[in-house]
Amino acid sequence: MTYLDHAATTPMLEAAKEAYLAAAGVGGNASALHSGGRAARRIVEESRERIADRLGAAPSEVVFTSGATEGNNLAVKGLYWGRRDAEPDRRRILVNPAEHHAVLDVIEWLARHEGARIEWLPVTVDGRVEVEAVAEVLATGSEDIALMTLMWANNEVGAINPMADIARLAADAGVPLHTDAVQAVAHVPLSFAEPGFTALSLTGHKFGGPTGVGALLLRKDAPVVPLAHGGGQERDVRSGTLDVPGIAALAAAVTVAVDAQQAEAERLTRLRDRLIGRVREVVPTAILNGPESDRLPGNAHFSFPGCEGDALLMVLDAAGVECATGSACSAGVAQPSHVLLAMGSTVAHARSSLRFTLGHTSTDADIDALIAALPSAVERARAAGLS
Repeated sequence: MTYLDHAATTPMLEAAKEAYLAAAGVGGNASALHSGGRAARRIVEESRERIADRLGAAPSEVVFTSGATEGNNLAVKGLYWGRRDAEPDRRRILVNPAEHHAVLDVIEWLARHEGARIEWLPVTVDGRVEVEAVAEVLATGSEDIALMTLMWANNEVGAINPMADIARLAADAGVPLHTDAVQAVAHVPLSFAEPGFTALSLTGHKFGGPTGVGALLLRKDAPVVPLAHGGGQERDVRSGTLDVPGIAALAAAVTVAVDAQQAEAERLTRLRDRLIGRVREVVPTAILNGPESDRLPGNAHFSFPGCEGDALLMVLDAAGVECATGSACSAGVAQPSHVLLAMGSTVAHARSSLRFTLGHTSTDADIDALIAALPSAVERARAAGLS
């Protein structure tokens, strides 16, 4: 199979596998006081330090989670509750309608059950939130704002938001800012030390770590109410027995991904641009979604007019090419992409889309395989739609 769905999950790096197996040989609970527990705790704290070093955070700001969905829930719900409880009028949440559902569904739940008021930040036709749009919203006043949550890079169309500039606006306005950086960590330079960031979510399986482990970078002074209560681990913000092998593997993957980020971005950009050019050659009606440039290096997102994206995906899969119609977390749900709709696309355009994403195992041969299969797959999918 030709794998072009790295934005959903990318294969584990060898360094991450080795770190996992080595840590799995240490049998202690990291909260225990005996020698086995201390050995496990040492692995956790060394991993915390490595992640903090690579992402511009203090070690005390690294809170381990089960992944980005938990991290997003903890950051958004926790910050909302903390701010609202201290100042009951702070109920407004600024959010981008093209966010991942792990943020959108949290916001909508808070609106239904906890009195939150949603204010949607405008999205450009290429999927970005502009600095000027955020400045305009903040200029109306921030006295009732609980927080702002804005993804660093869009998981579907690859658009990169100007997060450092937006974070400075948030800092000036006194508004806590959470960013879902799941797609950004391995592909764009970022630092949690930049002024204005309150919380940042990441997950290991997007950059060569294991599934089921992630981290929330969280300022020490962030007023966060925990989601779960128990043993008081992770600053009493995220109780639960720590996954020591997973944390070791996460740290190894972060280290490799960040250290290789510039060179790997250049390599993937070349592959991505070749993929985009070749798709346009063999299927001239294909429409690239998202920005032409300044997008994630491994992301190519197209609409194929006359096709249903799900049908085209299955035809390509039968031909040995694995890709996606959008977020893997909403796979199997027969709905048009909410990201494309937020960008102003029609329902028909949104339903005809496919996402091809590249990662550390991708080569020119993967692109060749896609191009060999794509024209006939498009013809078959269009014919199926007409029948």
